[in-house]
Order: sequence, then C-alpha cells, then structure tokens
Amino acid sequence: MTIHRLELLDFRIYGEAAVEFDPGLTVIVGENGQGKTSLLEAISWIAGLGSFRGVADDTLIRVGADSAVIRAEATDPDSRKQLVEVELPRVGRNRVKLNRQALRRKGDLIGVVPVTVFSPDDLELVKGGPAGRRRWLDAASASLQPSHDTLCNDLERIVKQRNALLRSAGGRLDPDGAFTLDVWDSKLAETGTALRIAREVLLEEIEPQLCSAYEAVARKPTKISAHYAASWQGDLAAALEQSRTIDLRRGVSTIGPHRDEITLQIGGTPARTHGSQGEQRSLVLAMRLAVDSLIRRSGTAEPVVLLDDVFSELDGGRAQALLESLPEGQRLLTTATWVPPCATPDRVLEVTAGTVLEKPS
Repeated sequence: MTIHRLELLDFRIYGEAAVEFDPGLTVIVGENGQGKTSLLEAISWIAGLGSFRGVADDTLIRVGADSAVIRAEATDPDSRKQLVEVELPRVGRNRVKLNRQALRRKGDLIGVVPVTVFSPDDLELVKGGPAGRRRWLDAASASLQPSHDTLCNDLERIVKQRNALLRSAGGRLDPDGAFTLDVWDSKLAETGTALRIAREVLLEEIEPQLCSAYEAVARKPTKISAHYAASWQGDLAAALEQSRTIDLRRGVSTIGPHRDEITLQIGGTPARTHGSQGEQRSLVLAMRLAVDSLIRRSGTAEPVVLLDDVFSELDGGRAQALLESLPEGQRLLTTATWVPPCATPDRVLEVTAGTVLEKPS
C-alpha cells in the first residue's frame, strides 16, 4: 500500500494542507507542537483506527472550526486507486466515504489503507494494564480479518447493556430482570467464547514472530513468551451463572473477554514487572514488528509503516536495529531531534506551525 497524497482541512493545527509522500522513506522534521504527529494521526484515522493517541474525534477539529476533513489518495498492491474521505463534525455523525461511496462507520475502513504505527506511548503496551494489550491483539486480528472488529463491537455493546441492567437491579432481581439477564448472559457467552478463541489462536501465531522480531531489535537471542489468561475457566455460560451474585453486588460484569489478560515474558520473567527499560522498549518494538510481519505473510495487505518520534526514546543501537528490521515499502517517520545515520530518506518534509515544505533529501 502506498499513500500518495494527504489533504487536511481544519484538522488539529492545520487550517488547510496538502502533502505528498514518497513510496519509500519520507522523513518529517520539525519542533514539537508544529503538526508532525498530526499528519500520522490523520493517516491512522483513514486506516479505520481513529487517532492512535486514543483521543476523541472532537479534539481533532481545529479550534474555532465546525468540522475537520481528511482526504487521502492511495494505491493498493494491485495498483488499484483508493480515495478515502472523512468529515469529522463537532455535532452529529462522522461521514466516511471510500471511492465516493458512503460507509456506515470508520471500522469499515479497516484493511483499505492498513498501517503499522510505532509511537513512544507504545511502552504502555508492556508497562500498562491489560486493556492496552487486548486492544493490540484485537487490532491485529481485525487487520487480518475485518469481521473481528464487528465481534469486538458486539462484545462492547453486550457488556454495556449487561452492566446497565446489573446497576439498575441494585443487587436484587425481579422475575423480569432475571429473564433479561439470562438473555444478556446467553449473548455474552456466545460472543465472548468466540472472541476468546480468536484471540488465543492469533496469539499462538504471533508468538514465533515476536521472538524473531525481539532478537532482531535487541540483537541477541531471547525467549519471548505470550500467554492468553482468560478471566474464567471452562464454559463461559456456566461461569456467568456462578458469578451472578458477585456481579449483582458490584454492578459490573466481572468475567468475560473484557477482563482477560495477555501476559508477556522476557527470558522466563514477567516483562511488565521485571524487564529493564531497554528490554521493555525492545519488546514493544517487537510487538509491532511481529504483527506487521504476520499481516504481510498472510498476503492480506502491505501496511504503511508510521514511526512517530520513536528515535528520541531509543539508543543508537536499537534505533539502527529497528530501521534495519523494517520491511520494504512506504515508511513515514517523524522526528524533532535526529535520524539514525543508516536512514536514507527519499523525501524530507519540514513542518512549521501547520505548514509543510519539502526540503532537499
């Protein structure tokens, strides 16, 4: 996949901008706060992911504007042109079009312009709570099989409705409430079991890629393990029945895929609590590289690689190892400080206060 042109209107700091990228490595330089990351953030949105910073859509609209617009022109591996157009209004529903045909939601864009994002915030994938690791695994699965995104949305809706019922019950259920909870339990058991199986299968596929990617980045052979730890044992329907009293008392669904964990180990010890800062950073890079490799091996897509100021957090050795580990294809790299000597950009863009100018590479 190659993104040729990106147009922005009232997006973040940008009033109006049109940017062209090279099919190889484009380096985007500029001081902090000038709009470098916003370019990658817009691309993340048209990839169906929303902002990779995890912020709400209304924060992407320029101050004083009623809406923001993103327009991207790309070419897929079969040389087919793809035009993605997005309008993010401050009030009302987002409007998304692919090749001038309206789409129902941004999730329908998944797989159209696939991306692999590297960000300094990625360290939370290892150091943070399980929610981030679940999102990482689900995003990987959706990239390989877009229907996985629907499965995740269904689970979110079911858990939200079940929790609302539990809270309204106040710890006690009348016959109508018990019947309704039975219905939501059945839906949660069916969807939750399917989601758990999909996650476990994918994690088994990712683990070997994770080991090889870590070795490439850390430059030493190390055993990396990734294990799916479900929040229940056996049949989910039976487990929900057993947890009903606790769920009613707490007013939340205490078991299900929304409570599951992905445990990561480096050399047999927990990465979250025992890994050094350098080991954790290498593991985070390996997690992104492993998924990217799996997607490319599947033949479903060739993601555009987005690297947002990651070299400011890496020493020279890891920075060079990361660049050498990146796949061929389009890579967009932002930096406020330095670029490793082994990086030879095909195009250099300089961003200043929402203005993008091309520099000699």
